[in-house]
Amino acid sequence: MIHYEKIRTIRDLLEQRAEHNPSKVAIHFEMEGPSFTYQELNLKVNQVANVFREMGINKNSHVAVMLPNCPEFPLTWLALAKIGAIMIPVNYRYKSQDMEYILNDSEAILLVTHAEVTPILKNVIPKCSKLKQIITVGEGGEDFCMGFAELIEKAPVEIQSARLRSDDVVNIQYTSGTTGFPKGCILTHEYWLILGRTAFEGISEEDIFLSAQPFYYMDPQWHLIMTLTKGCTMVLAERYSPSRYITLAAAYGATCSLAPRAILIYKQPESNIDNAHNLKRVNIYGFPTHLHRAFEKRFNLTAREAYGMTEIGSCMRMPMADSHMIGSGSVGKLVPNREVRIVDKNFVDVPVGMVGELLVKGPGLFKGYYRKPEETNEAFHGEWFRTGDLFRKDLNGYFYIVGRIRDSVRRHGENISASEVEDVIKSHPKVFDAAVVPVPDELSGEEVKAYIIPSPGLNQNDIPPEELINFCLDRLAKFKVPRFIEYRKTMPRTPSQRVEKYKLLAEKRNLVSGCYDVREKRWYE
Repeated sequence: MIHYEKIRTIRDLLEQRAEHNPSKVAIHFEMEGPSFTYQELNLKVNQVANVFREMGINKNSHVAVMLPNCPEFPLTWLALAKIGAIMIPVNYRYKSQDMEYILNDSEAILLVTHAEVTPILKNVIPKCSKLKQIITVGEGGEDFCMGFAELIEKAPVEIQSARLRSDDVVNIQYTSGTTGFPKGCILTHEYWLILGRTAFEGISEEDIFLSAQPFYYMDPQWHLIMTLTKGCTMVLAERYSPSRYITLAAAYGATCSLAPRAILIYKQPESNIDNAHNLKRVNIYGFPTHLHRAFEKRFNLTAREAYGMTEIGSCMRMPMADSHMIGSGSVGKLVPNREVRIVDKNFVDVPVGMVGELLVKGPGLFKGYYRKPEETNEAFHGEWFRTGDLFRKDLNGYFYIVGRIRDSVRRHGENISASEVEDVIKSHPKVFDAAVVPVPDELSGEEVKAYIIPSPGLNQNDIPPEELINFCLDRLAKFKVPRFIEYRKTMPRTPSQRVEKYKLLAEKRNLVSGCYDVREKRWYE
């Protein structure tokens, strides 16, 4: 029997689950990847942990992990958690500028990555003074890196005990950034254990949970902790593909899942496999309300909205039983261990039904932004975390997202800092000024639009869209690069010369008119 009252750390959770369900499959890796029972998972994690210890990685050591969805990623995370070290997940799509920033800001001393990344690494490493060692997965890079498989092949499966506490740090999890470069959220064992218990409703040992997002996101990480908590089985997809999502669920007999960008799944051509699966329930986020019921009917499952963020974990979810709320746009009711307030700009609670900023408190919230005390202080009002999201609550206790305070674009689930993209564009010698805003899009949620003012004496012919996009692609991850570009001579400004973006957005009903569409490679009238 699992003694949950004795579980204080991820190590406790994994070891108790391995003892309680040793032969049950804990995790499948898609394609030709292996499967691990709980006992096999625990022993393999011990081997990886012992390798890290031999390399001098101890409690509070910082280890960056930049991998695709392969077995080495969760093995590394659990191994670091076992010895009290701290993982810094790095977006596998990052280019040199983003990678350099994360490695330096996090003060990582070891990087675990894939051999495919080594060409970029050779340019980044000289700029990262703290980084001392690199381990690679896959073939290549042997000239300056150590191989993961070779290191753990002969490592012992028994591990020494470690003095760990629930408030010890497990991750520095970088957010996608809403006000500049990404900030590292300091997350503890308690954070992950609470999230694993509360984020998904009604899961049991008999369930098979499909996780289809990159493991460097927080979602697959809590999926794994939830799997360990409930004793079910997790399937980790090699990559997210809307066209393969239902097929993959059917192939592995998945019964529940988080459906990433569910609108893209719904937009796939109808197929006879739409009902040929075992999925019973899925979590969705930001799904068009008018299509919600049609989504459930087509795929014969229960889909429920939820709300959370890196800093607070899970906060709200729509109960499975509340089918009368389908299409309401509500993200549900509070999960256990969370309290909220909706306040005005003076932090006074607003009446029910009125809009204000959502504040959150409760056990297991993040411990602040790494090496950013001012940003941490600004993120809190006393003990309450300021989400920067505008909410309202109805008389029956259901919550609704109304908008955002922060200057960002949320594209395909990624928060993109407008100022970060603006800074890159403005560094182009032919650009005088730039402003980035979100454009609503049914498939991606929001797209990135950039308003461009060419340098004095120049016009849009001197800096064509292709030149600007290639400039951005060399400096930004692809998902941050603008899709729409509009050239201007001036932009509305405040007395302090800040661009008044709300006025830009109010100028015309169709925000893409007069724009160049990078994806479609055409101008709109």
